[in-house]
Amino acid sequence: MPLRFDDTLETVLAGDLHSATGAPLAWRQLVDLLGRGRVPAEPRALEALNSIRDTVPLTVRAASARALEGARPPADLIRLLAIDELSVAVPVLREASMSEQEWIALLPALAPGARHVLRNRRDLPPGVMRALESFGPVDFVLADQSADTRRAPEDAEPEGLFAVADLVARIEAYHRDRDAAKAAVAGSERARNFRFETDAAGVVRWVEGVSRPPVIGLSLDLQGLARGSRLDGVAAGAFRRRAGFTNARLTIEGESDAAGDWLLSALPAFEPITGRFTGYRGTARRPRADERAEPVRAPLEADALRQIVHELRTPTNAIAGFAEMIETQMLGPVPEPYRDRAAVIRAQARELLGAIDDLDLAARIESAALSLGEGRVPLRPMLAAIVADLGELLALRGSAILLPEEDMAVSGDRRAVERLLARLLATLVSATTQGERLQLRFAQDGEQHVAIMIARPRALGHYPGEAVLGIDDEQDEDGTLLGTGFALRLARNLARELGGGLMIAPDLLTLRLPAATRAAREQAQQS
Repeated sequence: MPLRFDDTLETVLAGDLHSATGAPLAWRQLVDLLGRGRVPAEPRALEALNSIRDTVPLTVRAASARALEGARPPADLIRLLAIDELSVAVPVLREASMSEQEWIALLPALAPGARHVLRNRRDLPPGVMRALESFGPVDFVLADQSADTRRAPEDAEPEGLFAVADLVARIEAYHRDRDAAKAAVAGSERARNFRFETDAAGVVRWVEGVSRPPVIGLSLDLQGLARGSRLDGVAAGAFRRRAGFTNARLTIEGESDAAGDWLLSALPAFEPITGRFTGYRGTARRPRADERAEPVRAPLEADALRQIVHELRTPTNAIAGFAEMIETQMLGPVPEPYRDRAAVIRAQARELLGAIDDLDLAARIESAALSLGEGRVPLRPMLAAIVADLGELLALRGSAILLPEEDMAVSGDRRAVERLLARLLATLVSATTQGERLQLRFAQDGEQHVAIMIARPRALGHYPGEAVLGIDDEQDEDGTLLGTGFALRLARNLARELGGGLMIAPDLLTLRLPAATRAAREQAQQS
């Protein structure tokens, strides 16, 4: 087995590492091989990654980091990715595992935003948390900086920083002692209600009416819960949409006055001038005898599916990568028939990766683990790019997509909106016939939503209403890998996560998404 690993590394390092096309491929392969322990983290492999970093697009580096979810990359690779741009560092830092000494050695080299990610973890050694506290509140001030701003490892902290950190530590110690004294006076009596506020990341930063330590640091997006504490998906789903929520169920473990079951309700807060989301303000109460307060746990099936997806993605990426190396003759001359077969393998691997991504997305939605941002997304430029990507499929089908002349914008996570539109259009184009034209139209749907209306292909007209959602086993050879029904259900569920929906009429599909105007967005969050 060691010889096989060495041969694999030699093959990659012997390829084209520095061209515009070779560097991204080598980066993906090296990160995958090192991150999943298929080859040892040799210095020459890490040196190769360092040498090609600036040649590899940020999108490729970020995607490679996200693909390591569920893996246990070595410390040297963690460090290399952690000091990159935030979009590369954050996916790794959310679940990376290292020794206490390795973490402490890494902290000074991290950007403030990267250290902020570590502050929200509850599984790091105590020494690491104490080391993070020594950086003081500076991380929170700088966390909103642009993702492309990096802090050089050699930058020194301000001389007064440790004095400020000491003052903050003393204030926290005072609060802990005061809370402990209150708990001692109260004896075994449990608190009945409390108020709380979170920051823009959904992390509780202020609480009144209950002991602070069990509550401070809890996160509404399920990423910062203390060990043993449980929160259901109601609050997490509302947080992703910046919407209010009522009676989300929380269980806090331990022996403090905060231990036990709670029902949480909160409203989002926005800056009055800029409209920027600042966090939540809410209350918590004990459930009545007739109310259940156990958090609804994610189905085991969804968690198991996500694990299977991670196991499938790695070998599929490797197959696609090596097929591309053969097709482009990266390792030397290859006869044309073999290059043609390699091109077919690469195309089929790409389709399989798309299906794997769809399964992963469905599992994330099912388990309330989908993380969404917010922004203004113009529709027509995005749709034009999607139609261009579908050019080969449109030519094969002999059909066309007609876009509206005007443009409208929606509010939501740009990558999720693009994924939704691309997946929906690809599914509909796969059902078109020769000469068919799919007309798209935009319309304002009230003050809070934009409607994207898409003509329904004739081939789907045999299925009345939402019966089209159940035709997974009836696609032809050019259809979607997981079936038309699966793709449409996935689009509907993703639209709901974005705060909209998908309505199916006999001759029309209407996709509703939140409008991009600030007034409409604030009204949607309050509803």
